[in-house]
Amino acid sequence: MLAWQIADHGAAPAQVDIPAPTPAKGEIVLRVEAVGLNFADMLAIQGKYQVRQTPPFIPGMELSGVVDTLGPGVGGPAPGTRVLATCAAGALAQRVCLPAHRLTPLPDAMGFEEAAGFPIAYGTSHLALIHTARLQPGETLFVTGAAGGVGLTAVEIGKLLGARVIASARGAARMEVARAAGADAVIDSDAPDLKEALRAQGGVDVVYDVVGGPAFDAALRACKPDGRLLAIGFASGEVPQVPANLLLVKNLTVSGFWYGGYESHAPQLVADSMAQLLRWRAEGRIRPHVSQVLPFDAFPEGLALLRDRKTTGKVVIRVQDP
Repeated sequence: MLAWQIADHGAAPAQVDIPAPTPAKGEIVLRVEAVGLNFADMLAIQGKYQVRQTPPFIPGMELSGVVDTLGPGVGGPAPGTRVLATCAAGALAQRVCLPAHRLTPLPDAMGFEEAAGFPIAYGTSHLALIHTARLQPGETLFVTGAAGGVGLTAVEIGKLLGARVIASARGAARMEVARAAGADAVIDSDAPDLKEALRAQGGVDVVYDVVGGPAFDAALRACKPDGRLLAIGFASGEVPQVPANLLLVKNLTVSGFWYGGYESHAPQLVADSMAQLLRWRAEGRIRPHVSQVLPFDAFPEGLALLRDRKTTGKVVIRVQDP
């Protein structure tokens, strides 16, 4: 089978022809149809992700596909079933072998490209806002990087939960994407004095931050008493340092959130969350935004689009020919 492989951390991806996997007990082999790209894929390739893969490895953390072969002791889903799945790595190949519990059957109306970019972004935002931040109707939510793959889902879900959503994005086009997803107010991330801009909006109750750096500090200082700040990622490359005196004075809470951790230690929570998200999608209450679908050979170009922040929503790699 064909796969994209990383020979060493920091090396350019190379397409290779390797043996297809054989399922062990409790595993299923999928024919991969499409793969969603994430900022985390770039970190993994560089050896900077929190779960460090040992080279050589196949990148890719979320996918859609069709059940191909069941391993010993696996009762289903049956061969031919359309599914979405997440994995620590390995999605960017024509076949992937995964534990059966990592698979979620797809609704009939959900296409492979949409499904491939669905679980990580929506799963992160749903669990972070509901389970960790406990966002309430009428509260104000501030989302950084709000036109990106993860941030855009936070805008959508925050609005669905009844919050007033303030979104930050770079440039007029990306700001419009955030507004179309439901943001009540949009701030250009290049505008000066984000803290004062947020205070002029009345302050914030919950911060959903995928950027880190100065934006996190500005949002922290614009929080209302009892505010909650979610550290989702650090796309700016700068990990913020939190002054504990500000937490004390305003009774603030800062929480880290990593979706992969919940997949490991709370799989039922993740499964329940995904079921809710798929219900919302079936009801038309969330509308996944895929900005680019690229062929398998164009995986490096897809990474470059993410690196240069030239996309909105999700970038998806089509593995099999349509």
